[in-house]
Amino acid sequence: MTRPPFVPQIRLYQDWLREHRGLEFASYDELWRWSIDDLDEFWQSIWDAFRIESPTPHSAVLADAKMPGAVWFPGAQVNYARQVLRHVDAAHAAGFPALIARNEKGDKRDLSWLDLRRQVASLALHLKAHGLRKGDRVAAYLPNVPEAIVAFLAVVSLGGIWSICAPDMGTNAVLDRFRQIEPKVLIACDGVTYGHKDYDRADVVAQLRAELPSVKHLVGLRNLGTGTLKADAWYHDAVARDDQATRAFEPEWVPFEHPIWIVYSSGTTGLPKPIVHGHGGIMLVMLAHLVLHSDIGCSYLPNNWGERYHWYSSTGWVMWNAQMAALMNGTTCCLFDGSPAGPREAPDWSTLWRFGAEVGTTFFGAGAAFFANCMKANVDLPAIRGLKSVRALGTTGSPLSEDVQRWVNAQFAAMGKPGMWWANISGGTDFAGAFIGGNRELPLVPGEMQCRLLGCAVEAWDEQGRPVVNEVGELVCTRPIPSMPLYLWNDEGRKRYLSSYFDTYPSVWRHGDWLKVTADGGCIIYGRSDATINRHGLRMGTSELYSAVEALPEVLDSMVVDLEYLGRDSWMPLFVVLRPGVALDTALRQKLNDAIRRALSPRFVPDQIYQVAEIPRTLSGKKQELPIKKLLLGQPLEKVVNRDAMANPGCLGWYEQLARERQQAQRAAA
Repeated sequence: MTRPPFVPQIRLYQDWLREHRGLEFASYDELWRWSIDDLDEFWQSIWDAFRIESPTPHSAVLADAKMPGAVWFPGAQVNYARQVLRHVDAAHAAGFPALIARNEKGDKRDLSWLDLRRQVASLALHLKAHGLRKGDRVAAYLPNVPEAIVAFLAVVSLGGIWSICAPDMGTNAVLDRFRQIEPKVLIACDGVTYGHKDYDRADVVAQLRAELPSVKHLVGLRNLGTGTLKADAWYHDAVARDDQATRAFEPEWVPFEHPIWIVYSSGTTGLPKPIVHGHGGIMLVMLAHLVLHSDIGCSYLPNNWGERYHWYSSTGWVMWNAQMAALMNGTTCCLFDGSPAGPREAPDWSTLWRFGAEVGTTFFGAGAAFFANCMKANVDLPAIRGLKSVRALGTTGSPLSEDVQRWVNAQFAAMGKPGMWWANISGGTDFAGAFIGGNRELPLVPGEMQCRLLGCAVEAWDEQGRPVVNEVGELVCTRPIPSMPLYLWNDEGRKRYLSSYFDTYPSVWRHGDWLKVTADGGCIIYGRSDATINRHGLRMGTSELYSAVEALPEVLDSMVVDLEYLGRDSWMPLFVVLRPGVALDTALRQKLNDAIRRALSPRFVPDQIYQVAEIPRTLSGKKQELPIKKLLLGQPLEKVVNRDAMANPGCLGWYEQLARERQQAQRAAA
């Protein structure tokens, strides 16, 4: 088929608004302001434009606009899996696969839309036969493979609630998450391959089963084929059914706000927050974001004939959820399982690019750190044949520096593709969406994100709670979004929900990022405004790292801060107070790193470890993470900490000296 002239998806949406609503806007700013001023009309337009189906009508779009607790589309019934599977016949007839999957070992698998539907039905019927009912939780311990997506769709098609952890996470970190939600079913793999090394996870799965007494049924996936995993049933048997029952299977209708999944976002204290999102909100927000702002088209429609979407992610990052959501638009998704840089001993940062070239991806997304590492390694992109299929790049997870963006642009220009468009986005696991992102029709300024997303009433606020322009302030959202959490699991009285997002500004969502909105509407994210670790795009609470470090007998106290800020490399120092007579030697450094690697992930191994006399604490005993972070980022000591509110202000001199030394070193390097 000859592809017609390209038209951006956001232009097609505005054409739809003009034709079906009689609405026309002179600029994106006018369109955005309409979308946040008239939430009812905007989100109804998304419902209609994407042909969301319900057997029952909704009585309102936004029946109650309070935050938290907004009530969306009461009376409507939906199912995420229905929105995916409605594309099966048309996409299959056009000859496009649903999933294209590769891994480090060179295994190649494509899953057709017909097979996707059959496997989802087969696994759903298996789970139903083993007692899975609406509202039951299913925990998955799986890598970025097609089986994870099939399992998700099968679970939510029955009204079950999905939750997944990546197998590279430490056992304690996984248990901290799954214990809270008491899953009825566990779907787990026998192991994974990463960096060209196999990691058997059979013992971990056995421990998960032993320490999760709520699990009644374990479905095992032979990902490595080691034969050591013990399971009640095997995944490949559970998806093998092909009969009248699978052909007649249809996902069950559930209320708009029926829980779809539980994802986790870590704060600075306590266990990870188990965040519950609803079917309808996720459907609307992810479709609007992916299609209108990341310009991802339906693969079988002429305007985006053959669209292939890739965003490199582990299953522990919400971008896995976001990539999978493209199936709701009839888009082929390209999955890569493994390290984006090959073996640790001999990194090859062309690995992921070669995958993209092989499968013909049209949209290539990854965390900002990936692109920075490619620049440092001086990857020769023009030498990789096949990358000309890429028409858009995506990045998130941390700020993308101007230098990195210009370097990648120059690489594509050398291939004869000047003016590469980037969908730089910033959002969060917390609401499974983006606040800031791209617009194919707006100017692209390296180092900036193009716009605030439609339906997102985002502002930068100063310390007095006033919106500011061309100044750095707290990122807030002043009006509800359909994908904001329904609640946190087992959060009595919504205490943790309120303290996480509404502690500073009641009824206004505070996201925890520094933001500047320019006079032209562009946006710059300056990193986290709280003490949460944002390591290479993955967030982890400092409390989880402390649990690992302070379990060692040599360690009396510890503190960690993450200095990811405005596109600079993440620099994460760990400060430890050791027992008398214990020195921080090479062996102890290795022991600390190993403890973090086992309990959390290799991603959270610190860049530097310092032995200190004291950890600065408030009078109430809280660690002063945020003041020390600000101090190390160059702010004056007197502006970041109140000595009178400290239990041990005498310890600050050491940290102040470290900050001076870092600033001197940075000036010398510049």
